[in-house]
Amino acid sequence: MAHSEEPRTPSERHPPGGRGTPGEPRTPSGPRDWTDEHVARWQPVLPGLDPVVEGAVTRMKKLSVHFRRVREQSLVDFDLERHEFDTLHKIAGRGGSAAPSELAQDLDLAPASVSGRLDALEKRGFVRRTQSTVDRRRVVVELTAAGHETWLGAMDVLGHEEYRLLGVLTPEERTLLNAMLRRVMVEAEATETPRPWHG
Repeated sequence: MAHSEEPRTPSERHPPGGRGTPGEPRTPSGPRDWTDEHVARWQPVLPGLDPVVEGAVTRMKKLSVHFRRVREQSLVDFDLERHEFDTLHKIAGRGGSAAPSELAQDLDLAPASVSGRLDALEKRGFVRRTQSTVDRRRVVVELTAAGHETWLGAMDVLGHEEYRLLGVLTPEERTLLNAMLRRVMVEAEATETPRPWHG
């Protein structure tokens, strides 16, 4: 699940030798959201719960779930399976054309699996296979106009929702939020095993 109602324990919030003390409960200055109720429900159960950390992490998880649902609905609207969108997305990310071997690397799939995906997309008119102009022994996969339009349409649905939600912040606040999240992600990426990103 992308979010859980189980709050982080004090040991999970503050590793040995870490800094920070549990925050004091604060009454939100604006409208309350689901997470405010979540924190209020768990604070009597876990007196050491840091409401700021718990609130921030829970909201990030719930936003992730929200955007995932918007993306899933956009795929339904454009009659796309998730793996079809992913393949179109990777081709678009390489400028609209790519070799099957490049797609296999980008999608972290076996070449045979990529070939099956391309067969289905080609039947739908979303991609075409052509010979490379540099090496005629190589095959290049290109997005067709229909494939590009479908991919971009699905992307726009999610993009509009992202702008709608972050539009409640000023440009300065968005810049600050982005910078703070970068600091958090630098710490997270420094302690995790690298793996392909399929966003």
